[in-house]
Amino acid sequence: MELELSLEDDIETDEVIELYKANGWSSAEKPEKLIPALKNSDALVTARISGKLVGIGNAISDGSLVVYYPHMLVHPDHKRKGIGRSMMELLQKRIER
Repeated sequence: MELELSLEDDIETDEVIELYKANGWSSAEKPEKLIPALKNSDALVTARISGKLVGIGNAISDGSLVVYYPHMLVHPDHKRKGIGRSMMELLQKRIER
């Protein structure tokens, strides 16, 4: 399993919806709102294994004091493998700049 993390990934609607549905998030029912919300975040991280999206997370910040991490999802088949922790660490490094 080679995990690929990215802060520059171009997400596709279908793969994002599949991940949200796998986690039971109702946001999957509103792709016309979900995708722009993710893409307009201050930071967006993706995790892929063999090109397949297995994790996604975002951060929203006021640029000075507060950072909010509203979405952090890992596909149920890949939980408890450190993927979420790795995504969070990368997001935090990006926001710290």
